[in-house]
Amino acid sequence: MKSMIIASSLALMSVLACAGPGEPATAAAQETGAIAWDVKPADGAGDQPVLRLRQKNSNSDIALDGARPEFAAARSALGGTGPVRFAVRHAAGSLECTGTLTAVHKGQGRCDFTPDAGFERELAARGLAPEKRGDLLAMLMVDATLTLADGLTREGVKPKDSNDLIAAAALGVTPDYVRDLKQAPLKLIEVEDAIACKALGVTGAYVRELVAAGYDTLNVEDVVGMKAMGVTGDYARAMNRATGGGQ
Repeated sequence: MKSMIIASSLALMSVLACAGPGEPATAAAQETGAIAWDVKPADGAGDQPVLRLRQKNSNSDIALDGARPEFAAARSALGGTGPVRFAVRHAAGSLECTGTLTAVHKGQGRCDFTPDAGFERELAARGLAPEKRGDLLAMLMVDATLTLADGLTREGVKPKDSNDLIAAAALGVTPDYVRDLKQAPLKLIEVEDAIACKALGVTGAYVRELVAAGYDTLNVEDVVGMKAMGVTGDYARAMNRATGGGQ
């Protein structure tokens, strides 16, 4: 079960990667005009405009809600009409974008991406050198950072490669999330364990429910499988009673 979830997560990462196969990542490489963008306005109360970045068959949607400061200039620039230019500066690299707005937060255009050489060197020093040019663009899109890589390493689930780091960032696998699972307790051997849990919505609270129901020796495969089948704490207690567990 876990391997299926990981495979699905990696498939998602391949959609985000936005790169041709086998192309090495180099700071000098620039994806000139290869990245398209469009923006759509908020479609309801409390919603935020969404910027979509696309390359070939890949895309990533970024809500312009202030959660990612590096997109603040984009939101400001996209709040008008007519020709527009904006930049996105991230540790992984920079996007320089131009286009046209037909209305506030409604329009499209093209971007150039330039990877950051220093970021590449730091990744390589951690054994996370990007395999493809587009991995660095994917890191910008999902906000994969050195801080995340180091935090996961401290928690005992070091990313093995750039795909692991991208998957963790895209799914929201943070050091706090890993720590909560481990304190539940759930034994995590590698970062793929945490990625599989997050992909299925497994939380520390869910693991604690299972433990309280008498299932205190479950491994990641067991927990992910139970979550995938919709097993709740109440159902787990009923199963335990039915098998003579007495919970």
